[in-house]
Amino acid sequence: MLARTQVLTFHGIGEPAVPISADAQRYFVSKDVYRRTIAALTDLEQSHDVRMEVTFDDGNLSDFTVGLPALVEAGRSGRFFVLAGRIGETGYLTVGQIREIQAAGSRIGCHGHDHVDWRKLDKAGFQKELFDARRKIEDALGAPVTEAAIPFGAFNRQVLGKLKEAGYRRIYTSNHGLAHDAAWFCPRWSVVDTFDPDRDIAPRLSLKQKFISSAYAVARRMRYRF
Repeated sequence: MLARTQVLTFHGIGEPAVPISADAQRYFVSKDVYRRTIAALTDLEQSHDVRMEVTFDDGNLSDFTVGLPALVEAGRSGRFFVLAGRIGETGYLTVGQIREIQAAGSRIGCHGHDHVDWRKLDKAGFQKELFDARRKIEDALGAPVTEAAIPFGAFNRQVLGKLKEAGYRRIYTSNHGLAHDAAWFCPRWSVVDTFDPDRDIAPRLSLKQKFISSAYAVARRMRYRF
């Protein structure tokens, strides 16, 4: 079966609620771009025989104020990957907002605790980022957290092994390409401030891209042994 799911990742929408670095600012898109993207998803699915999925990283406040309402209006759901260490901080999701996102039909996942490179963690670091962070999010949510998104999309065999050990049922990275619906490893496309849904999405949904993504999926499984 060919890979047919294109996962889009948003980090922030509109103006950041708190000061951020210039590099982080690149990952914020305008409200208009985000809303046009959500409005276009159903037509893209029908015209290209794909499934479009939307995820959010970092737990920025705009996930709740802009991201969720557009999804609800379109009758869609998303996956929101929260940083446990930022819950309740200025500019980020509160416990109540996380619960409202779940109640609206979307899923909450773990993005770690402090947004660090998991490839550089020691034993204590993995405990904090993969286990303690998940527990903190679960306590806030009042429900199990079974999915994780890797910060920076940065991973190696050890990181994937630790995620398996931690029992995450699906993990998301920043590798380009389409995903298989039931796969444990899910590549995503992190959009940036130059993103235009009318111009940029369709070329990634071609039959050629489905074959390429499927081949990469096999190669990754062989290389990383998951």
